[in-house]
Amino acid sequence: MSETRKLAAILVSDIVGYSRLAGADEDRILARLRALRSDLVDPIISVHHGRVVKRTGDGVIIEFRSAVDSVRCAIEMQNGLAERNSGAPADERIEYRVGIHVGDVVEESDGDLMGDGVNIAARLEALSEPGGLCLSSAAYEQVRDRLKETFADLGEKQLKNIARPVRVFALSASAIATSQARGVSGERGRRPRPSSVAAIVAALAALVVAAGGTWWLLAPNRPASVAAKAPADAAHFSNFSIVVLPFTNLSGDPKQDYLVDALTDELTTGLARIRDTSVIARNTAMTFKGKPVDATAIGKELGVRYVLEGSVEPSGDQMRVNAQLIDAGSGAHLWAEQFDTPRADVLQTQDAIVTHLAAAMDFQLKQAEAARLKGTPAAKGDAGTLALRCDGGMWRARYIGKEADAAFALCEQALAIDPNNVRALQLLGIKFYVPVDAGVSGDPKGDLEQADELETKALALDPDNTWAHLNMGNVRRVEGRIEESVAEAERALALSPSNVDAVASVLRRSTSRGIQQKP
Repeated sequence: MSETRKLAAILVSDIVGYSRLAGADEDRILARLRALRSDLVDPIISVHHGRVVKRTGDGVIIEFRSAVDSVRCAIEMQNGLAERNSGAPADERIEYRVGIHVGDVVEESDGDLMGDGVNIAARLEALSEPGGLCLSSAAYEQVRDRLKETFADLGEKQLKNIARPVRVFALSASAIATSQARGVSGERGRRPRPSSVAAIVAALAALVVAAGGTWWLLAPNRPASVAAKAPADAAHFSNFSIVVLPFTNLSGDPKQDYLVDALTDELTTGLARIRDTSVIARNTAMTFKGKPVDATAIGKELGVRYVLEGSVEPSGDQMRVNAQLIDAGSGAHLWAEQFDTPRADVLQTQDAIVTHLAAAMDFQLKQAEAARLKGTPAAKGDAGTLALRCDGGMWRARYIGKEADAAFALCEQALAIDPNNVRALQLLGIKFYVPVDAGVSGDPKGDLEQADELETKALALDPDNTWAHLNMGNVRRVEGRIEESVAEAERALALSPSNVDAVASVLRRSTSRGIQQKP
């Protein structure tokens, strides 16, 4: 077996009191852990360029090339967990201990890591307080002048099975909370936390169906904020303002409430991921649990334009889900759907439901908003409204034809007002590469050059725009530059791990690459 020695930053984390939590209600704790992993932990690891070496039940070992990245990752994880635990009873909180060390490790052929570099990080994790983290002096020296958090010097500690004492530096949970509240973490402040919906690959087929069968053209999908407090009116929100009301449990078994509550939580997170969308926080939405639904009254109280409500009813080996989108201003039902999903295990069922509904809402919210704005002249300088109307119209027209041209004309108007409107730039690129891809372009070379120019500018203005990367990947694919196309798709997936189009693009590009490489 081949082995490679290298220097790496190793992060080891473990859940405090996992056996106690699992013993109290194993199904529920597993559901919560799955949601935390997909919506919080894995996306943060990805943002900070970490590699999961192995999962050890309730723990994880992660490799980083940078000590700074490893500590920033740990701080954001702990802060995110603290937010999730806010208001939860002490005996139901999920808390991590974290240890980080920079040292020599041995990488085996299967990617596993061995050696004191890993062992020391594991021993440091055991010294950490719940919600905090401990660093070795080797790691601390790398970050002390690059992070503004104040670490406590715990002195030298004799760690089990480690020959020499290790000097330990600690950051407590309270210190993390204080630094995050002040926004001082790191050289540029705290990075936005990405979100995702669990088990996207497993639910890919359902999601593609829900999204209309297209794999490259969902709405722009950067992380968006979740509103913690209700504003005075909808003007405080962006266009897609919505509340996800607690789904109704129709099973007749109160013990199943945790499933519908988890759905509410994950749908809230999933919808907040849609670009230009503001979602009322789960804690606020949960105050309406068990109460009669009056969408117009809720819309006024919370200042939102849309209300999503629904129910879940187990039946044999199936789970029936009803969902409907309501215009909070008029009370009109804009969209409704009923679908059945196999009642496999609790986690898979939950993932399938959330994935399906989040994708459908991505499409339905955009259509509802485009319809609301149809025929409404944009205010002077309102390039955003024009770009949004372009977005909705392009969807309906399927990208080619007179109706599509009329939609794209709105993007051109938006750019005449604001040449740096990223939504309009990346959408207009679609106008040029899709006809080439479909074989109906009169000037394939010129159209691809136009698309390249538009997507390049969009990415220059917003390097982390998932959809501009996906569109650029499509341009490269049409040009036959498969390696570059794969790279763009992978970049999109890294930016938005829950984006089904990014998942599908990576799969499709990788397949194309494999076909090209066959002898």
